[in-house]
Order: sequence, then C-alpha cells, then structure tokens
Amino acid sequence: MCGIAGIIYRDGSHPVGADMTRMLQSMKHRGPDSTGYALYGPASDAYLMRVMIAEGPVNGDVEGRERLERNRREVEERLRALGARVLGIDGAVPHAINVTFEYDGELEVLSSRPESISGGEVLSIGHSLEIVKDLGDARTVSEEYSLDQFQGSHGIGHVRMATESDVDISGAHPYWAYPFSDVAVVHNGQLTNYFDWRRRLERRGRRFRSENDSEVIAVYLADKMDQGLSLEQAMRDSLEELDGVFTYICVTKDELGMAKDELAAKPLVLYESDDIVALASEEIALRAIFDHEIETYDPYESEVMVWQR
Repeated sequence: MCGIAGIIYRDGSHPVGADMTRMLQSMKHRGPDSTGYALYGPASDAYLMRVMIAEGPVNGDVEGRERLERNRREVEERLRALGARVLGIDGAVPHAINVTFEYDGELEVLSSRPESISGGEVLSIGHSLEIVKDLGDARTVSEEYSLDQFQGSHGIGHVRMATESDVDISGAHPYWAYPFSDVAVVHNGQLTNYFDWRRRLERRGRRFRSENDSEVIAVYLADKMDQGLSLEQAMRDSLEELDGVFTYICVTKDELGMAKDELAAKPLVLYESDDIVALASEEIALRAIFDHEIETYDPYESEVMVWQR
C-alpha cells in the first residue's frame, strides 16, 4: 500500500522537516512499518554523507558503544585514505551519522568504502540532500532525529508497509540514486520490467545496493540526466521505458517532479500556489499542513510535472 509525499517551496528556507512529518503521520495507516525522508537544506560546497554504522539501534552497553565508536573512526579513516578532507562528524542517533567532507574524486569509489564495515550503509551523498529513514511512524522517526528543526527548500517522504521484504531500515524509502549526488526517489507501485532495467543499468556500470524497484527508478533517472537530459525529459522517457503500475516523486538539489504511468492506478493528489507545491497519496496529507481551505486535483495518466525551488 505505502504512502508518498513531496513538498517544495518557491523561495527561501522553511520548516520542511516539520511539514513533511505532519504529511507522513497523517498517512500512517498506509505504512506503519518504517518512515523515510529526503530533505534538502541550504546548498554547500562541501559534501554531506548520511551513513549507517550499524544495522539499527545498538544496546547501550560498553561493547555496543565501543563497536559504534570503532565503526565511526573506521568511516573517517577510510574517507581520509581516499583523499577526502573530513570537516565534521555528528548525528542525532548513535547508529547513523552525518559526515561533512570535501572531495575531488569519484563518489562511487568513496561511498563504497564505508559499506564494507559491518552494518555500514551509505544512505545519501549530496551538497544539500540528507536522507533519514528508520523503523516506526513519522512522529517517532522525527523525534528521534530532531527533524522538526530541519529548515530547507524541499523534500519527499515515504511511509512503508512491508509486503515483499523484511521490516528493516535497508528496505525503507527514499532511495538515493547511487552514486549520483543529490538525487532521490519515493515510489508507490511496482515495476514489472525491474530485472530488465537493472541488468541494462548494470551493463552501463551502475551498481545497486538493494533489491527494491524504487532504487532502479532513481538510478535510471540519474543515469539519463548524466547523459545530458533534464529531469523532466528523463521522467518522460521513464513512462515509455519502465513498465508497471506506478506513481513516483523524484527530487534533485533544485527540483521536484512527479510521474504517473498510463493507467494512473496509484493515487496522487496535488495542491499548487504561488508559494508552495505539495503532493501526496491522500488529500488528508495536504490538509495536514494548511490552516485554510485548499483546492486540490489529481494529475492525469501518463503525466509528468516538475517544479523548481
């Protein structure tokens, strides 16, 4: 079932973390197992890496704390060995950290090193993107990671009901378009030619870190943009080349876009004004962030729409 949501402000910085939490929490009934966010803060010349250093919360005993500290040091040492200049490491929870760094090399090489640590998984790398995902509903995750304090320009989110894989953080959305900076996707539906496109993209040298078809959409779009297409052109191509019943939302550092397949069976409701664009699987999510009456509409089948901040 699952639920997806997105929001983009026309200008300036806004409490995007708090708004996204209200939207996602209103759709808790669509996915109580895990919640994920891809949020865009102020752009920086440095990179921000979100990396898991354990598969989930670790017992607070001495052994658990020592293991997390070893993994944290190992991440920093491996990045420095590749020539990255680590500027800072922090994190709201012990098992997931933010690493700010400067780096001139290939992101694919750099991002693969922390993942060889036991429990290590790079969730995102970007100049403004930060992916946060964990088990529980939106309010639980937001409180754990202090997301109500997150100020930014746009973001997407996902509430998940695990139907085809385990209830774990690795199966939670959004998915980063590894190894492309600042691109992420949330998706409701199913690709029927998932394996075909995964093999095609792997032959182009692209790597995957999950078995989830949402990751294929993210990497597909980023690969198209790497070849020179705009986000809108890449999304229009996806409606011709990706088969299945799906609605997805994609974000880059400057844009938010949505696409529905030709059947338009997966719902999406949209509100647009001069100041803000908000969209979600259910209208209740839009009404959760507005204190006045709004007019919404459903995008049509085979429709692609893109907005810039």
